[in-house]
Amino acid sequence: MPQATTVAVLVSPGTPDTEAERRDIQAAAQAVGQQLVILDVESDRDIEAAFATLVQRGAGALLVGSGAFTNSHRERIVALAAHRAVPAIYGVREFAAVGGLMSYAPSITDAYRQVGIYAGRILKGEKSADLPVMQPIKFEFVINLRTVKALGLAVPDKLLALADEVIE
Repeated sequence: MPQATTVAVLVSPGTPDTEAERRDIQAAAQAVGQQLVILDVESDRDIEAAFATLVQRGAGALLVGSGAFTNSHRERIVALAAHRAVPAIYGVREFAAVGGLMSYAPSITDAYRQVGIYAGRILKGEKSADLPVMQPIKFEFVINLRTVKALGLAVPDKLLALADEVIE
């Protein structure tokens, strides 16, 4: 949504991961001159209120932060984004799988593979304290074309070509 001047961000506060995510998002928005509306959600009522607020504040797009709370409420969040016709991107692939517009996230499959490799190394005698900390190296970009059509959006062919998966 290149024309969006205001972007809403839905986050569950209070964890180190979400606080770091919040700082990164604020820095990125400032770098490109976009306004942010950061909405903290900790309950079903907060989710409903957050969507009312983002519409009232004129947000042209939504970024849903990662975390256990938002992930466990993904169906409700995706349904509200569809109901309010708000284009949204998510930090977990499962959101796109249940009807979210798109996701860009570390590959869970790749992460599980890395865990298996580490477990194998430990079982062969290596000390876990000697193993390096690993960051995700494979990210997956998923686009849900049904949602693209429902929102009346046009996705450039170049963007579709970059997607790791296109849900039809």
